[in-house]
Amino acid sequence: MIIGVPKEIKEDEYRVSLLPSTAKKLRERGHQVLIEKNAGVGSGIKDEEYLKSGAEISDSGAEIFKRAELVVKVKEPQEKECPLLQEGQILFTFFHFASSRRLTEAMIKSKIIALAYEMVQKDDGSLPLLAPMSEIAGKLAPQEGAKYLENPSGGKGVLLGGVAGVAPGKVLIIGGGAVGENAAIVAAGMGADVILLDINLDRLRHLKEILPANVKLIYSNQATIEKYLRKADLVIGAVLIPGAKAPQLISREMLKLMEPGTVLVDVSIDQGGCFETSKPTTHKEPTYAVDGIIHYCVANIPGSVARTSTFALANATAPYLLLLAEKGAKVIQENTALRKGLSLFKGKVTSEKLAKTFNLKYTPLEKIFNPEFQ
Repeated sequence: MIIGVPKEIKEDEYRVSLLPSTAKKLRERGHQVLIEKNAGVGSGIKDEEYLKSGAEISDSGAEIFKRAELVVKVKEPQEKECPLLQEGQILFTFFHFASSRRLTEAMIKSKIIALAYEMVQKDDGSLPLLAPMSEIAGKLAPQEGAKYLENPSGGKGVLLGGVAGVAPGKVLIIGGGAVGENAAIVAAGMGADVILLDINLDRLRHLKEILPANVKLIYSNQATIEKYLRKADLVIGAVLIPGAKAPQLISREMLKLMEPGTVLVDVSIDQGGCFETSKPTTHKEPTYAVDGIIHYCVANIPGSVARTSTFALANATAPYLLLLAEKGAKVIQENTALRKGLSLFKGKVTSEKLAKTFNLKYTPLEKIFNPEFQ
């Protein structure tokens, strides 16, 4: 099989989807690997390393899309890339379809086979390809929030760790998944007073056993969100419904409950955002203010630490990539984790949650596989 790795062109995206070590494994198994020139530079990986692994370097992203049977990316196809996609081509990347009808319709029209990293799910419910990026985003969220709490950034001028005689800052984290857990660890480590809200009591019990004493675990509902918003200096939105649009838990009206200069970090922005006033931002222009409240809504937070993120993501995707290279689209029928990651198949919507989000026709996987793989 021919596997293609184009350079990411999304603004401020420095990650690359494939490591030289994986390229070498693919070549040893008889596959051809095409890497766009300088695709790994932002992550500290030189073209020479890919060449030593047996990969071929291409000067053109268009050539990658034209020749590759399987295209491996980090972020969703950008507007310039959509016309380059080939019917029946497998595209393995983060899509976050629920946040964009326009992207969804473009991918349906292209008739590709869309495998979404964020939807690949093991039998135990874990999300192996989303997890490393969630961990990184969670660790970065308090760090970024602390920066924008500073007065020169428009914040209220609160030091999260406090000092002798002055109370620490207060951090509210909504969502206790991988993002919320890691955000709590870092915020607590900075010395902040942390409240973490979640609706899963079993998850709250687990977090109580592993998180520091300065993290308080509270059951989440509208009343508790409003209660702790009034006291928060930094709010981190970390809710996820795999494959669906994130629920909006903080309305514009609720911004009035907070003091001017409070910072909101919406890690759920890839899935549409969990604050009503959220809109995607970039690393170059990461924040904006609404009613005096600072919003940080960068859509690719882990991209700011590209080397760490690239190795974490590519190590996680490698086993699935090797399976796809060996067996092609047929492996989706055999591998339950990849089956759950299949969002679109040659113009048909195979994710029920995605179909419901945009009121599209849903085609069950059984109807896809029976005629196609006999």
